[in-house]
Amino acid sequence: MRQLSSTLLAAQKEASRTPYVKVEASNKHAGVVRLRWERLYSGAEDDYYHAATMPGDGSLVRVRVTPPSDSRKLYRQRVAAPNPQSDFSQWVYTSQYNAVIVASCSLGAEVSIFWIKSNRELYHLKSSDYGASWASPQLLTYTPTTAINGIAAAYKPNGDIALFFADQATLYVMKRTSNSWGSKVAWDKTTGDLSGVAAVYDGDWNLFITGRDSGGDYKLWSLVYGDGGEVAAGSWSGLKEFASAPSDGDFEYRAAFMAKPDVYRGFFIEKFNGNESYNRPFWSHSVAESKFIDNLWHEPVPFNLSSQYGLAIAHHGDYGWLSAPYGVWRAKLAAESLDLSADVLSLKEELAPTMGSLSVELSNDDSKYSAPGEGDISVLDIGCQLDFSPGYVTAQGNEASPGPAFILESYEHISAGGKASLVLHASDGWSLIENWRARHQFRWNKQSEEMSVKEILAFVLARIGLKLEVKSQSSALTSDYPDFAINPGNSGGGVIRRLLSFVPDVLFIEGNTACVVNPSADDSSDYAYGSAHAVFEGKYTAKARGLNRLQVEGYDPTEDEPIVVDAFAWEEIERLYDRLGRLEDKNIDSVAGAEERGESYMRGVEMAAVNGAILVPVNCGQQLYDVVDITDSRAGLEAAKRRVNGLTLVYSPRRGDYRQRLLLGGV
Repeated sequence: MRQLSSTLLAAQKEASRTPYVKVEASNKHAGVVRLRWERLYSGAEDDYYHAATMPGDGSLVRVRVTPPSDSRKLYRQRVAAPNPQSDFSQWVYTSQYNAVIVASCSLGAEVSIFWIKSNRELYHLKSSDYGASWASPQLLTYTPTTAINGIAAAYKPNGDIALFFADQATLYVMKRTSNSWGSKVAWDKTTGDLSGVAAVYDGDWNLFITGRDSGGDYKLWSLVYGDGGEVAAGSWSGLKEFASAPSDGDFEYRAAFMAKPDVYRGFFIEKFNGNESYNRPFWSHSVAESKFIDNLWHEPVPFNLSSQYGLAIAHHGDYGWLSAPYGVWRAKLAAESLDLSADVLSLKEELAPTMGSLSVELSNDDSKYSAPGEGDISVLDIGCQLDFSPGYVTAQGNEASPGPAFILESYEHISAGGKASLVLHASDGWSLIENWRARHQFRWNKQSEEMSVKEILAFVLARIGLKLEVKSQSSALTSDYPDFAINPGNSGGGVIRRLLSFVPDVLFIEGNTACVVNPSADDSSDYAYGSAHAVFEGKYTAKARGLNRLQVEGYDPTEDEPIVVDAFAWEEIERLYDRLGRLEDKNIDSVAGAEERGESYMRGVEMAAVNGAILVPVNCGQQLYDVVDITDSRAGLEAAKRRVNGLTLVYSPRRGDYRQRLLLGGV
């Protein structure tokens, strides 16, 4: 149950209550600001290697290399105050040519440009006045070869720099510490040739890498070069796969760029070599409040552009910027919200184990909501986030409990009887889960323990855009490492249900978070109904269990023999004889594992045999799977424990209605 203030808790138990509901629309998707890119420049420059950065004054510094047909000349550009009226067509030739690849980064007034020449020379060009003027180029080192397909650099807040470049299958790092450059150092990984690298400093140097693994498959990885944050200084984390394509397929990845304006935001190129071939940018972002090392990224989304060399991303202030030699885009980074509370005529929220919905009717008599997505209500549009917080008027004023978040799926204007309204229809994170389809093949734990059920669950939910949070958990959630595969086309709902079938844990969606709960028979009560908090009506059902005997079958690879274990509900068998069910799973490889799975499954059957519902004044902190005490002398209940398996909240001031119906199950 969500924690409530003492005044709000008291208000919802009073005999006379004044409702208050808060509904806000925001420009977020699953808690992360949706970036709507506006193209400011369309030029005729060639698509080739390039980079961009924004120093502390907010200027935009862009660099590009021309194709081999134009001697691979290096150009730079500085736009002092970039805006829609700026001229992005003016470039300055640096008198450098035969540049193979280029990178840039900045910190405060200092801007750095790095490039590698066709004779293997690696150069550094520095500005100390935001890119207005530049010193002479400095030769740093020689690269092993000229097969450099990825280069990136990032400043540390103290002015140190780490420069990364991918020479065939080896990633090298060079560090400038206290204005002195060290030698290049190779990483400790084994892969095939690399095709892109991006870097952001945030406690460590966090990297986004494209290339091929040692088996020839195309990959997109995250990697951390430690500076004492999550990884020890000078050490490398493991390569964590983010996307994969087989070597004998038609897809590959290249040209990585990344920045962290709010969350990590990365761009890369997906190259398709089949019929209707293309080179298309895709973007992704990390899940809100996640760590880079956890590798929790949203499913990549295509960007409406054809490009072989990708889009550099930079940011300053309230805007994010994208750059290619021939184009510049801008998007607002700031979170925006619109308070709809004063115009709410009615509202209905429904929450269930695998779905959630919200319908809100807004007064539109003054035509305030006649054009959603435009003008002052531009935030209110299909795909925006609706946050609903139930509350009451208390001694402290209007108080509400921050509750679920929903995605606006549709709206309808209603005009009747001289009145006008706008009705919003939204769904919660379960709709994101059900609408997600796997794009790539993934498989874990085939030959060794790679990721537990919890880790796979977090990975999949991140692809959907949701953060995983543990309220309570079983031991199996972190100790079970099933041989688990996701195939292209698999639905999110199907994948989540298969994962949860291995454990007794359940999920519910709260805001932009998927919360794990392990429903234990020993769970204590979170709230009491029927004494201080009234029960208007109740219905309490007990029924026969759907099965009372379960045969669990697994396989012991060591002994090369099947495992068969029975789980019994003896009291039910005495009443009804045995109702047999069977469960077969090759991941069960021990008797103890079979017994645990059987007990977990039978617990679910036991809880489902008890159900019912109560109608109560709105409890602003109520959540799914909370355990509540119910006292209802008319039904013979005295502090009877039940678990909340569903919730419907109705708010209709015209009818004086502000109530919740709670669906109940066994504990």
